[in-house]
Amino acid sequence: MSSTNDRANDRAKRQSIIDACREMNRLGINQGTSGNISLRHGDGMLITPTSTPYDTMLADQIVFMKLDRAPDAGQRPSSEWRFHRDILKARGEVNAVVHAHPPYSTMLAIMGLEIPSVHYMIACAGGDSIRCAPYATFGTEELSRHAVTALEDRSACLLAHHGLIAVGASLAKAMWLAVEVETMARQYHGCLQIGTPPHLSKAEIENVRARMAGYGIGGDES
Repeated sequence: MSSTNDRANDRAKRQSIIDACREMNRLGINQGTSGNISLRHGDGMLITPTSTPYDTMLADQIVFMKLDRAPDAGQRPSSEWRFHRDILKARGEVNAVVHAHPPYSTMLAIMGLEIPSVHYMIACAGGDSIRCAPYATFGTEELSRHAVTALEDRSACLLAHHGLIAVGASLAKAMWLAVEVETMARQYHGCLQIGTPPHLSKAEIENVRARMAGYGIGGDES
C-alpha cells in the first residue's frame, strides 16, 4: 500500500509542477520555456526538464535528482538546476522554488534595482526589500551563490539582467509570491515614472510581518 501511495504522491507532485508552469504563462509572469520550477521530494528534488514546452510536457519528463550531487548522466533537468538544488539545500523550510522572467521584475533586474519598501506587501517576501543579486551567466555555480545570498532571510529575489526567484513552503505559496513580486515591481516601476517614491520604515515592515503571521497568506501549507 505504501509503495502505491508513494507512486501516487510522486505523480501528483510531477503534475503540480506542470500545472504551475502552464499557470505562469497564462498569468503572463513567464514566456515560453524560460522559467523553471522545482519541488523537494524525499532526499532530492523534482525539477522541470530543459527546453520542453509546457503545453506538451509529461509527468515522466519531470526530472528527479539528488540534492547532494550533479544530475546523473542522461538526465536533462533545467539549465538552472544548480540554484534550485542549492536553495533547497540551504533552506530546509523551503519546499518549492519558482523561477520566472516577468516583464516588470525583469526590467528592474536589468537596471540592477531592488524593490524597496514602497508597499507594505513587501513584508510577504520576508523583509523590507527584495534584493537584486549580481549578474552571473545562467546555470553557473556563481549565479547559484549569488541567488542563495540574495535570498538570505527572504523568500524572493531578483537576478540582475535575468528575472526573479520566489520560494515557499509549498508550490502554492511560491507561485503566489512570484505573482505578488511582479505586482510590486509594476507598482514601483510606475512610481519611478512620477518621481522617487517614499519608503515605509523597517520598523513598520516588521510590524506588518507580525500582523500577517497568522493570516495564512499565499495558499495552504502542503
